[in-house]
Amino acid sequence: MARASSINRRRKGKNPDVARLLRLTASGPCEEMADLFAEDAVFEFPFQLPGRAQEEQDRETFRAHLNAGAQLQRFESVDDIEIHRTTDPETVIAEYRLQGRVTATGKQFTSQVVMVARVRDGLITWSRNYSNPLDSVIAFGVVDDLVAGLTAGT
Repeated sequence: MARASSINRRRKGKNPDVARLLRLTASGPCEEMADLFAEDAVFEFPFQLPGRAQEEQDRETFRAHLNAGAQLQRFESVDDIEIHRTTDPETVIAEYRLQGRVTATGKQFTSQVVMVARVRDGLITWSRNYSNPLDSVIAFGVVDDLVAGLTAGT
């Protein structure tokens, strides 16, 4: 059963929008996660693997991303959560550990994530997620694809 533990115990400051996103993430990826974002939200993934988009624009594009991801993986828990307020009241930093399983193989994975988000009028308008792409490469068994992407054109 999916779980999102420690959100309330370790939260520093309040941000129910980000906390709700993490609760949904614990059983995702799911389409409902997209509903927490503004229609014109921007999603950034600066450590994305070669050949994959480092930025996505708008909620519906993100919804499609979530639906595609749900075919490949299943998240099982989000824990070790710390949510930090910043001097900007709209900006929140969330640190957490995401655990899941590759759908095709059943292989488990764990990824440490740092998300910086901007929240306005109850919706997330911008999100930048940092995680180690090697966690995914190993879990999905695509080390050769990564090497090919990194050495293409050299």
